[in-house]
Amino acid sequence: MIITIVGGGSTFTPGIVKSIALRREELDVTEIRLFDQDKERQDKVAVVVDWILHEELKCGIKLTTTTDAETAYTDASFIFAQMRVGKYAMREQDEKISLRHGCVGQETCGCGGMAYGMRTIFPMMQVIDDADKYARPDHWILNYSNPASIVSEACRKLRPNARIINICDMPIAIIDVVAAAMEISDKKNIVYDYFGLNHFGWFTSIEYKGKDLMPALRKYIKEQEILLPAAYLKDKTALSANSTSNANRHSKGSWYYVWKGIYEIMENFPEMLPNTYLNYYLQQKEFVEHSDVNHTRANEVMESREKNLFDGIDRYLATGEIDENVFYAGSHGDWIADLAIALKNDTKARFLVITENRGAIPNMPYDAMVEVPAYIGKNGPEVITQGPIPLFQQGLMMQQLNSEKLLVEGCIEGSYEKVLQAFTLNKTVPSMNVAKAILDDMIEANKGYWPELK
Repeated sequence: MIITIVGGGSTFTPGIVKSIALRREELDVTEIRLFDQDKERQDKVAVVVDWILHEELKCGIKLTTTTDAETAYTDASFIFAQMRVGKYAMREQDEKISLRHGCVGQETCGCGGMAYGMRTIFPMMQVIDDADKYARPDHWILNYSNPASIVSEACRKLRPNARIINICDMPIAIIDVVAAAMEISDKKNIVYDYFGLNHFGWFTSIEYKGKDLMPALRKYIKEQEILLPAAYLKDKTALSANSTSNANRHSKGSWYYVWKGIYEIMENFPEMLPNTYLNYYLQQKEFVEHSDVNHTRANEVMESREKNLFDGIDRYLATGEIDENVFYAGSHGDWIADLAIALKNDTKARFLVITENRGAIPNMPYDAMVEVPAYIGKNGPEVITQGPIPLFQQGLMMQQLNSEKLLVEGCIEGSYEKVLQAFTLNKTVPSMNVAKAILDDMIEANKGYWPELK
């Protein structure tokens, strides 16, 4: 059993590898391969991975690092994809170009998300093609690469038969915060219903051991005027961007405003719990106002998680001392490893996945790539039908969906007009002229990454 991690040089790789290793018997895994184009970066991360496998856990799993596709994929059963095309330098450009024009500057939302999507579409098709060529015929690609909504639409359009499941850890991060706020330690007993697009959805119910948590959660959010656990709020240092505390990584630095925004949204629309990313669409003006065009979240990540990991590696190489706090970034490694277990062992466990609608939400297009719960077994997702959704949510989703569809079509066709239409239609952009100004600046910034637009 071979698992390949595409984007092996990511700061998330150590956490994913540990999650795999802790489940080695359920996965029957014998080898983990790290695959990245940046050999120097990957080799450094591999130092941590080797320590996890052979020193911390002493599990005997073979580790291979490579920059060669054939070596990476041959006979692999699972491919975990977490590419960041252009790395954080391009994320910084995505965010700052948008903000310079008075629009939301965010990694996966608005114009920044569309820029990132256009960098990722064709590299993801290459992953699919290489896996199809070299991996086992029954392989599965589990994709974390952002922006998942745009990537999944491109996969649907260009590689409809690919053995790929697109997933996102943000709803899980939200449930982690909900569990901590409600003082629930065994979060695996929390069951929720959810509908939307990726980074654009709503929790319609959250239950713990059959008990409805939504009334207590609404009360908590109203009283605290934020959705963050009381323990986090008491320790402000844990919420600083460069903190190495065990607080949820999605709660640090500028994320504070996002959790505050949940309270503000629910003051107006209290029935459902919104995904945090809806702040960027429903409170565009306010989020631009408290953003710093000279210091965005990309800078926060580079100065904290990125720096902490590589400083920790250098310290380990120099002294042999380990600071485990800097090696693990969030619990999303557990999510992807558990998904692999469900596929391999046909468990029919419940997960939230991005999949073709096919009637799961009756008043959304059949071919929309929606994010909904599904039971996962050896044949992939068995979607749990959600029923018709309210007009407000449907209207927002249709605008976002059509923006993403136009973007994918424009990227594939090399159509400047369609990409401009996608930027213009996006709810984070106030006018056609602003959309054009941002797009033209992003074309310059993305030379060598984007297809030529005519």
